[in-house]
Amino acid sequence: MASSSSSTLMKYHVFLSFRGEDMRLNFTTHLLQALKDEGLDVFFDEEKLERGDQLSQALSRAIAVSNISIIVLSADYASSQSCLVELSDIMDRYSVEQQIVFPIFYHVKPSDVENIDGSFKKSFDEHETRRSVDEVKQWKTAFAEVGKLQGWHVDGSITPKAVHLLLEFWVVIYMEGL
Repeated sequence: MASSSSSTLMKYHVFLSFRGEDMRLNFTTHLLQALKDEGLDVFFDEEKLERGDQLSQALSRAIAVSNISIIVLSADYASSQSCLVELSDIMDRYSVEQQIVFPIFYHVKPSDVENIDGSFKKSFDEHETRRSVDEVKQWKTAFAEVGKLQGWHVDGSITPKAVHLLLEFWVVIYMEGL
């Protein structure tokens, strides 16, 4: 019963998680447009957050009412505390509620995400100097877990047309079951 009632409560097909400063005006914009062109309702923080909403509460609610979370992991993703809080929430829902999570490794190696290496190690080292040990441990666990998931590795330039073609393939695989 829980699965049938939860599917009727879903507001968004996709929750899109990304590091705004390095992704907003390039790949993520193309991805958002391609998702919309497929007829999907996407939670994208620029468009869906209402003024006055508490950011983390609004994001958590949006994650809870989404069928799928797509996480665009870029080199600076882990430098953002809000991205890591969001990622922890997504991965909690993945493990407890079986929410579908699809990572996109954008110009980063999936193994660097899984092993918290490269630029990610530096980001987590910095968080450890400012945040509680338990909080950073929770973020690291979620980050490493998303690195183990099958996803899309984008390493090089990608055109809007290529994003559309790859997304059409992805929609056939993931969305037809919803």
